[in-house]
Amino acid sequence: QVQLVESGGGLVQAGGSLRLSCAASGRTYSINTMAWTRQVSGNERELVAEITNGGSTNYADSVKGRFTISRDNAKNTVYLQMNSLRPEDTAVYYCNARTIVHGYWGQGTQVTVSS
Repeated sequence: QVQLVESGGGLVQAGGSLRLSCAASGRTYSINTMAWTRQVSGNERELVAEITNGGSTNYADSVKGRFTISRDNAKNTVYLQMNSLRPEDTAVYYCNARTIVHGYWGQGTQVTVSS
């Protein structure tokens, strides 16, 4: 089992920045990819960014150039630095950890961007 705890969400004005953190515990050695997804109420959850053990990254087109995902393997923590935030970035952000056979989710953290 892997447990994930997110932090860092909040309210920010458009153009501002936030940094999300996700700390993993448990069988962290089994994790190969960590990701951030987001969900607006009533909509499907969408991938925001992901990072592999080797450091390869992938971003949604809507956040490229504004968000940066990073990973501290020694601390079993993944970060999402969000700059130039827009009202349409408002959502609940979920951390996701994937192993070969399982996917794990955090409880989510609310990010609200005011115009």
